[in-house]
Amino acid sequence: MQFDSTRIRELLSEYGIPSAVLGVLHDGQITEFATGVKDVTTGEPATTGTVYQFGSITKTFTALAFMQFVDAGRIGLDDPIREHLPEFSVADAEVSARVTPRQLLNHTHGIEEAFGDPGEEPDVYARMVAELAGAPQVFPLGETHGYSTALGYALLARLMEVLDGRPWDELVRDRLLTPMGLSDTSTWHEDVDPARAATGHLLRSLDEGPIVSPVPYLLRCYGPGGNFTGTMRDLLALAHVFLHDGVAPNGVRIVSPAAIREMTTSRVPVPDPYLFGPEWALGLIICDWSGHTVYATDGSTIGQNARLRILPESGTAIALLTNGGPRETFYQKVFQEILADLGLPALPPLPKPDPGLVLELARYEGVYARPGTEYVVHAEADRLFLTLALDPMHARFLGKPDHLRYELLPISQTHFLMPSADPLEDPQTVAIYDFQDGRARYLHTNCRVHPRT
Repeated sequence: MQFDSTRIRELLSEYGIPSAVLGVLHDGQITEFATGVKDVTTGEPATTGTVYQFGSITKTFTALAFMQFVDAGRIGLDDPIREHLPEFSVADAEVSARVTPRQLLNHTHGIEEAFGDPGEEPDVYARMVAELAGAPQVFPLGETHGYSTALGYALLARLMEVLDGRPWDELVRDRLLTPMGLSDTSTWHEDVDPARAATGHLLRSLDEGPIVSPVPYLLRCYGPGGNFTGTMRDLLALAHVFLHDGVAPNGVRIVSPAAIREMTTSRVPVPDPYLFGPEWALGLIICDWSGHTVYATDGSTIGQNARLRILPESGTAIALLTNGGPRETFYQKVFQEILADLGLPALPPLPKPDPGLVLELARYEGVYARPGTEYVVHAEADRLFLTLALDPMHARFLGKPDHLRYELLPISQTHFLMPSADPLEDPQTVAIYDFQDGRARYLHTNCRVHPRT
């Protein structure tokens, strides 16, 4: 296939993104295309060999590595993790005794990310376990889905360290990356070749243009959940494993066909099904594109973004790496054109509001919060609004006010479209749900859940 290079460059300019690498795996063939610059301060061009930060796509690699231990009978998905980590303890004694790897993989464990500062040494995951004794529950074990940015997959890494006897970075390289032939993928920023690496960028205004991100990489505690860096070809090798029942492009079996089936069919519902997908599996999001199943995995660091869509029915994968964003509408426009060229199902649009819905607005009003994030939902003149409090330092750097206000336009009794007046922000969706005693208990947006305070 051919990429429309002019169109892609137009979109990069429109969205203020310095560079992008696109890749398609179709009919057993890989097609790649790179455009733009790795760093706006140097102007060095991006190539298909440029390495980008994968962000939370790392979680899919980590899930594959964990399934190797499941395949070997070393651990079960429904074993209490305390059977293998006797020192593990959180504030809720029942959660301490019962939480399982499956609940870590599908983000239903509900444990707050309260692990302090575990440092940057290789023993960081053991330190995170040691710091968890007072960690509260965001929601009761297994009650809903709520994305865990670092903790859940750090616990999986610690389990693997105990089972394998080696530090995470070493074991995942030897057990996963080397067998898959991923010579360009790194698990820690110190191992990345700076001459090949894209620099992350943020956008405060289109007039100013993209600026270099002040945070060049994530902390080590995010390692198994967000710190992989690699090329487009390595990212498409991950897709190959799912399209070929656990076999890498070099012919090496990484996991069993049963492991791939378990990873893609063990699913929980996502309260906000519209922005990413309606179900979460083991390291993957499950999407429904007009009745066709699609596996999705996405990642964002502070200035770099990655998107991967795997279409098992056609044996196709489409991926995008950028050093700017994230903008969902950018990736959607690029992917829609590729899908149309290949005659494949289109991405579903966000739903439209239903102006005929009658809501009892008081049921939704309240403060929904987690450490560092607070949403206030309030009614005004028979309309519902959401106010998000930004960290003042973050707000000043981005040139935004401390509080952002959005109108919530009802899609259903529990789902809302949240458009933005800021041209640099894409519309989002929000779920406000689980009504008890006449009031909602949770707000779920961008895969993260916030309980009513």
